[in-house]
Amino acid sequence: MDALRGLSELGLGSRLKRTSEQIMKEVQLVYDYFNIDFDPYLFPIIKIIEHKKGVTNAEIKTSLQLSQPAITQSINKLTNKGLIEFKYDALDKRKKIISLSEKGTQLILKMKPLWKVIDTIVKDYTTHPSNSLVEHLNRLEDKLNKNDLSKVIIKKAEIHIPNTVEIINYDNEYANDFYELNVEWLKTFFYVEPYDEEILSNPEDHIINKGGYIFFAKENDTILGTVALMPMKETNVFELTKMAVSPSQRGKKIGQQLMQHCIDFAKSQGFPKLILYSNTKLENAIYIYRKYGFIEIPVEPNCPYVRSDIKMKLMI
Repeated sequence: MDALRGLSELGLGSRLKRTSEQIMKEVQLVYDYFNIDFDPYLFPIIKIIEHKKGVTNAEIKTSLQLSQPAITQSINKLTNKGLIEFKYDALDKRKKIISLSEKGTQLILKMKPLWKVIDTIVKDYTTHPSNSLVEHLNRLEDKLNKNDLSKVIIKKAEIHIPNTVEIINYDNEYANDFYELNVEWLKTFFYVEPYDEEILSNPEDHIINKGGYIFFAKENDTILGTVALMPMKETNVFELTKMAVSPSQRGKKIGQQLMQHCIDFAKSQGFPKLILYSNTKLENAIYIYRKYGFIEIPVEPNCPYVRSDIKMKLMI
């Protein structure tokens, strides 16, 4: 029994507050899923700042009709995140103009497609006939409790928001990313073997200059993940290796995008097969390899990796 529902109209204020907090929590889960460092409570103020292209504290208060302490708290949070900047009015030096910073502008561009999806889903959750506000609220709460708002938004967003990750070829300016991403991954799941250290420290000598390839998953100016195709002794056979994704980006199928790119590239080059070494404790990774068509073959006695207890191949 929901005690607040039992209060009918008398509990309306408390129920609206509870529902608001529930929606904010669900939207925060959406931002977290897409690796967006933003607080949904800051949405009204950052939208006013963006829309006005420069606004004073007093204008924000008039537009949103919020308390000054609430506005000050939000402004401080936006400042701490580096999303806004201040300058004095050219005619009245007492006026401080609040504008989006470059970081804030870029974040807005990233969030706008997601906001459209959120707007569509929330409209669906809140559009239904009713005879009173309490009845309307009952139906909204029923929907929120039946289907997690965050999961519905994420599912639709993944379908309708264009993938902004691009796969690029190796450039020596990304050599440190190649090293750092792989070392982090190895230290998380195993340890860095001498063979790893040698290859990761000299990728051009051991991979590129020997006819191999290194690819990166990049979004805007940020490297999210990497993978390599390293030539083996057998002609035109490559080891799919050194795949690593930034910890904050794991679970977003970036590794699968890198793998698919390697497979497509191998097909385009006429490579007969790809080989990979792994460890059976990485159950999810092994599952994905099999999903892409890799099959298990015997591990040779002189395997280059101490940690490897499984070897797989994919016939192209």
